[in-house]
Amino acid sequence: MTELQTLRDYIKKSESIVFFGGAGVSTESGIPDFRSVDGIYNQVYSHPPEAMLSHSFFVRHPEEFFRFYKEKLLTPGAKPNKAHLALAALERRGRLKAVITQNIDGLHQLAGSETVLELHGSVHRNYCMECGKTYPVSAVVQSSGAPACACGGMIRPDVVLYEEVLDQNTLERAVAFIRQTDMLIIGGTSLAVYPAAGLVSYYGGDRLVLINKDSTPMDSRCDLVIHGSIGETLDTALH
Repeated sequence: MTELQTLRDYIKKSESIVFFGGAGVSTESGIPDFRSVDGIYNQVYSHPPEAMLSHSFFVRHPEEFFRFYKEKLLTPGAKPNKAHLALAALERRGRLKAVITQNIDGLHQLAGSETVLELHGSVHRNYCMECGKTYPVSAVVQSSGAPACACGGMIRPDVVLYEEVLDQNTLERAVAFIRQTDMLIIGGTSLAVYPAAGLVSYYGGDRLVLINKDSTPMDSRCDLVIHGSIGETLDTALH
């Protein structure tokens, strides 16, 4: 049986599937990832990207933070790709129970997925740090420098920066879904970012699938590993 046939067989036998994804899910939509050779972390800036995306840098240098954020993390023209669309279709069939994502681009929802747990937040949610008023992403895109609320407070994106903790409720929901699922598909992630990557250890079943272009530290623990395009793989598996 080929890898693709095995994947189809797993999906057919599973009534409760959970997908756990990272930046590689969105690269096929033209959104750059972070850790590949051409990723954001391997480009040259005035400060290391990890530092520029930290809470302390945001507080000390908000104008520079937003220049980098708007240039590299906001991709208003991006559209869902085959991976997003396949997962939304699998949810409509009643087999996929949740998408757990490390991405902040909102493409899963745009593709039609309804149960999406965003571990690192979303660029589409923004709020004033003083009065709490919420703003769409357009308020950040259209601002010059650091976006300001009508009350005078600074607007910040509802994303988890380095040095900040993940939302506890989202983490607990993710753990619950992974513990209860009979098939866990990991896709487009190097499994290098914790605590998110540690969620995989809560899965105790025998249909642990990894779809990624490159090898990961988790390969040897998986029941099925497919090295290739996640969009093409999922799209083909569902047709």
